[in-house]
Amino acid sequence: MAARKKTKKRKAPAKARHAARDEGEAKLSARPIWQGHLKLSLVSCPVALYGAASRANDVSFHLLNPKTNNRIRMIPTDPDTGPIERADLVKGYEISKNSYVVVTPKELDAVKLETTHTIDIERFVDANDIDRLFWNNPYYLVPSEKTGLDAYTVIRDALEETGRIALGRVVMHTRERLVALEPRGKGIVATTLRMRDEVVDPAQAFADIPAARPDKRMIEIATKIIEQQEGPFDPDVFEDRYEKALRDLIRRKEKGEKIVTAEPVEDTNVIDLMAALKKSLKHKGRAEETARRVKKRAHR
Repeated sequence: MAARKKTKKRKAPAKARHAARDEGEAKLSARPIWQGHLKLSLVSCPVALYGAASRANDVSFHLLNPKTNNRIRMIPTDPDTGPIERADLVKGYEISKNSYVVVTPKELDAVKLETTHTIDIERFVDANDIDRLFWNNPYYLVPSEKTGLDAYTVIRDALEETGRIALGRVVMHTRERLVALEPRGKGIVATTLRMRDEVVDPAQAFADIPAARPDKRMIEIATKIIEQQEGPFDPDVFEDRYEKALRDLIRRKEKGEKIVTAEPVEDTNVIDLMAALKKSLKHKGRAEETARRVKKRAHR
């Protein structure tokens, strides 16, 4: 019998590969963004940080030359000498107009902190004590070696037993960050917290808002509207409609469809606030539909 000819597995066409990448659940990255040790007093264990949120499903565009459709390359350029290799660039801090202090990689390494490789737990707090303005980005803190599993689970279970959040510090992206550690299922979620000098005082933002209270009847109607539209938070009910519209636009253009510009939406300038509130009270169809979808999903 003649031997069968081996055939190479063909790659999916670019069109199909992009279509498969268009939608789907967020996935854990293949590599951690940080590796080191989690330390509680004299107890420590090797851990790794992975992003809990992903932007891999975002629609992203490249800049092209419209005459050739070639992708544009961003080349570092000195205004006096012209293009320069990126590898030859150095870091500089501007102390005054066009005057810089140049810092070398060795000098940056010299100021590295212990938190570059260790999350040292310093304090335990109640979750309600942390203002939501300070919460930043979520990460998954997972064991990176089997040898540290016992210490990891002890810390996780102790956090669960006490109902407290652990505060530690870690150096990420050249910045020391405060992180809040809390148990979640079999693991620990680490959320970076903003520092005091990063958060604008709300009093500054709302300084020009008058202290006068509106008509009590209007508040009562607004309260009823809120009651009509209340329900549990279910992320599956919501979607990024703009992102969805972008994907639809790209698919239609890919098929050669001529895109017709939609008519601009008229800007309705509401003058009578009471009338608008009463009209809103009657318009509860969307809220009821959302509630039905949530209930249906809960009973599955």
